[in-house]
Amino acid sequence: MAFSYVLISMNRTINAYFLIPFFVLGLSVTILSCKKDNSAGGNNPGTTTPGYQLTYGDSIFYLNNQTSDYVILPEQPRQGQYSGFPEGIEIDPKTGEINVSKSETGLRYRVTFVPDGTTDTFNVMIVISGINYLDGFYRLNTADSIARPLYNATINKPIPGVNNGSSFDNGSNCNNAGCNVNIGDGTINLAQTVRNGVFGPVPSNNDRHQFQMNYRINDKSSETSNTIQVKIYYFDSINDVTQEVYDIISSRQGAILGFQPTPIPFENFTEVNSIQQVNGSQKPTPKPRPPCIFILGR
Repeated sequence: MAFSYVLISMNRTINAYFLIPFFVLGLSVTILSCKKDNSAGGNNPGTTTPGYQLTYGDSIFYLNNQTSDYVILPEQPRQGQYSGFPEGIEIDPKTGEINVSKSETGLRYRVTFVPDGTTDTFNVMIVISGINYLDGFYRLNTADSIARPLYNATINKPIPGVNNGSSFDNGSNCNNAGCNVNIGDGTINLAQTVRNGVFGPVPSNNDRHQFQMNYRINDKSSETSNTIQVKIYYFDSINDVTQEVYDIISSRQGAILGFQPTPIPFENFTEVNSIQQVNGSQKPTPKPRPPCIFILGR
């Protein structure tokens, strides 16, 4: 199965580009409203599940400060098989119970249910609230490149409480290690990160570092502490990017739900098929975490 990505400039004054799948407007209406796809898939007599709705009662779930794990259950319990996509959601395959506290935050998930004794398939989209950074390439040859956080799996959605309750890099794990994070809005200044010597006095090709960012958002989570890991790579130019990087991007095809892959104008990306199958089997469920940011010196 081939894949492709689109190269998008998010700001004309910043020479920073994102390897993100293109957002399809028609699909966004369905996903952003978290409309349930609860159509029965069975076509054998006696196998359908009339009137059943797969729902967790809401579409966005927030971490909270309770002492025990925060778990949610389907509003209409049924016997069957539950699964979640992409990787990162902690779901019980028998009951559909989702442990919000132990799931990766800032992602949209598709929950699928097949009732016992049927061939029906029911789907619903949910979001575990938080921030994410889209995998992408950022060029440093003109202006500072800024990696901007994505809130609640939606492009251009403002983060509540920016400079008013929300805070980023709490504990300074990132900034103390040289990764320049704006503590007010969560943006990462990649050019300053390079100047800080994270990749050495003379940046080294294929050097990479992973950072843990602790943050709080002034939303329905009531500023509950949240965490995201971010991995940043450095390359002098696109010609120095390794096959490993292409494989990482290939393995994440479709992992950010709500985006549709479209062509990217880098010739090498048309040849990335090396991990589509493993020993004749389909590739595993995509792993969207940690987000990978690829810095290009020129």
